[in-house]
Amino acid sequence: MKISISTTVNAPIETVWNAWTAPEHITSWNFASDEWQCPTATNDLRVGGTFSSRMEAKDGSMGFDFEGTYTQVDRHKLIAYKLADDRIVRIEFHTDGNSTKVTEHFDTEDTHTAEQQRDGWQAILDNFKSYTESL
Repeated sequence: MKISISTTVNAPIETVWNAWTAPEHITSWNFASDEWQCPTATNDLRVGGTFSSRMEAKDGSMGFDFEGTYTQVDRHKLIAYKLADDRIVRIEFHTDGNSTKVTEHFDTEDTHTAEQQRDGWQAILDNFKSYTESL
């Protein structure tokens, strides 16, 4: 099953792209709630390049690595990758002056319900929007 989520960020594409792809920015927004954090992130943004970000509860009770390999990169337009568990993710960036719509399409996994996954990914995307608009 594939899920799609989106948000419109009130920032130009250059700012949005940099916040999405630069590890020093990723660690500031890549978590779904204030109880979580992203202490580390690496990113080799090119076809065949890999990325990894560590997501963990601030109380240390749980955490996981989110990692994959890029299959497509079209600067300021599209990023696609395959996760370590073989799921496919596609992120589209559509710019309209000083705003940028970010849409993510992702394959679901079997551990959580589709609703839980949609809500979790949307919370991270909303956190990205808030962070990026504050830059």
